[in-house]
Amino acid sequence: MDITLLLWMGALLLVIGAFAGVLAGLLGVGGGIVLVPAFFYAFSVLGFESPQLMQLCLGTSLATIIVTSVRSVLSHNKKGAVDWDILKTWAPGIVVGALFGVTVASSLRSDALQAIFGCLAIIVGLYMAFGNKSWRLGEAMPRGWMRVILSPLLGFLSVLMGIGGGSFGVPVMSLYNTPIHRAVATAAGFGVIIAVPSVIGFLIVSQRVAPPYSIGAVNFVAFALVIAMTLITAPWGAALAHKMDAGPLKKVFGIFLILVALNMLRKALGW
Repeated sequence: MDITLLLWMGALLLVIGAFAGVLAGLLGVGGGIVLVPAFFYAFSVLGFESPQLMQLCLGTSLATIIVTSVRSVLSHNKKGAVDWDILKTWAPGIVVGALFGVTVASSLRSDALQAIFGCLAIIVGLYMAFGNKSWRLGEAMPRGWMRVILSPLLGFLSVLMGIGGGSFGVPVMSLYNTPIHRAVATAAGFGVIIAVPSVIGFLIVSQRVAPPYSIGAVNFVAFALVIAMTLITAPWGAALAHKMDAGPLKKVFGIFLILVALNMLRKALGW
């Protein structure tokens, strides 16, 4: 491969990783919500556009989430913030949903996955921009048939977006009266449960066109560079969050996410 192209790829991925790390630390959002569209545009610019490109973006994003989620859940657990009862009871359904998500994603073309990402990202963006902490659907996390429905759905939708547990898990737990710090900590555990089985699945999804050092739908150059940068910059974002009110920034990011999602929908529709 052309060394110049490889250098450009490395530089783009370092910037993407740095940006994702700062946002994750500052706003408490999972990196996947940033990484998937960033990977898509970066790989497209570098000439790797194909009908399967979104599969590569989803798989690589989820691979980074394994590392960041494990690190996060261990950190939160030291403070006793992880609700292991929720994690254990929701895990089986989340794993089933995640594996189903890989099966569906591997059978869809890139434009269909772009459209799905765009629609779901608009929902996440609207909640971030206009959601209210006081909203409630119940006083405790659902059990029985409601958990049977919601847990696979959480895993399934997360894989179709290439994200961890935060973007859907935190709102769900908050709506069911889980304190926000506990919801964020437990959602990090959701991220591990979602990412591990789905990445195993994406490793065996064949790709006709892929950047160098890819196995299946996971690019290990992107994985390594993004992880290296997020480990450096996430603490910077967390430090900034303690110095300023991240609430208004979260609303701004929600609106930014909606614009990114609309652009992906535009491309998916060929406009």
